[in-house]
Amino acid sequence: MIAWRQGVVVSVDAGWHGALPLRVRVDGEAPTEDRELAALAYPELIGPIEVGARVLLNVSALVRGLGTGGYALVVARTDTLPADPTAGPGHLVKARYTPLQTMVLGVDEQESAHHEVLRDADDLAGMPVVVADLHSALPAVVAGVRLAAHEAGRPALRVAYLLTDGGALPAWFSRTVSVLRETGWLDTCVSTGQAFGGDLEAVSVHSGLLAARWVAGADLAVVAQGPGNLGTGTRWGFSGVAAGEAVNAAAVLGGRPVASLRVSGADERERHRGISHHSLTAYGRVALAPADVVVPVLTGELTALGAQVREQASALGAPAGRHRLVEVTADDGLLDALGEVPVRLSTMGRSLGQDPAAFLAAAAAGLHAGRLVLEG
Repeated sequence: MIAWRQGVVVSVDAGWHGALPLRVRVDGEAPTEDRELAALAYPELIGPIEVGARVLLNVSALVRGLGTGGYALVVARTDTLPADPTAGPGHLVKARYTPLQTMVLGVDEQESAHHEVLRDADDLAGMPVVVADLHSALPAVVAGVRLAAHEAGRPALRVAYLLTDGGALPAWFSRTVSVLRETGWLDTCVSTGQAFGGDLEAVSVHSGLLAARWVAGADLAVVAQGPGNLGTGTRWGFSGVAAGEAVNAAAVLGGRPVASLRVSGADERERHRGISHHSLTAYGRVALAPADVVVPVLTGELTALGAQVREQASALGAPAGRHRLVEVTADDGLLDALGEVPVRLSTMGRSLGQDPAAFLAAAAAGLHAGRLVLEG
């Protein structure tokens, strides 16, 4: 069952691309600030919204203390219906058979202007594809890519982000993607599977990668789930398993898979210290094709953690595993690059200062991928 609330919008913030933060005074409660909920609306789904509008809210995650970024989610306006959208091309349904299923124009479908390009496309022509478990790795990976171009005295590389459907389905939920797009750090966002709201919509990770290469003209791609990683504390019950499948997709299409390790020196859970078991399972058991597994060489106060990471990573590389281990020095230059990221770096509630290894590992993967592009 969904936990429902309804009420009146009392304020609307400026928001970011595709998303409007609101405050809603919930019916049946005293009109005090304590009974106002922070809510998030997606105008592309529910239409325009303003102060005074009556709305229906889904508060299931909030009442269970699970978060969704601290927001109730606006399901619909109850005081008026928006006009039907203008009929247009596209019959790709995302969030299928849910009450909020939406129809979009898929980059790969017959009505798309890009259908002829993608109809027989079957090869990424060696394009590097960085695969990461957590959405929080995305800005750090891009920081590494940009550092590679800076080192070579070259213009910034074109980076595409593939949003998979393991976390948030609407690309609009991610302020990170919005800011990276606005600042030119990302050139395009491709939403794949059941995810939606990207610059390009694709049926699968495979067609999304091909669209990134041949439609968006990306030099490299980053594949990761949206915000909202799901884990159960079991070996296989976590959404990051899809990282291994993304390695397979990149390889079968003739790309160059680059595996970004989920690393932490601050997580209190033993299974996530050093290299997370998520990475060890996804790359060690799920990924059947070889990838460049980037092992960050951590120095200074992180030297001991770096030794642990190197030891854990040995299980993924030959002769024990199938992957190529690539050591990348995570020095002050990489840390400085992370300091230039135009969004707040945060992973599992921890900042760059609180868990630098998490971001250095992701940035090292981006640095390696950028160098692959520049070396030709």
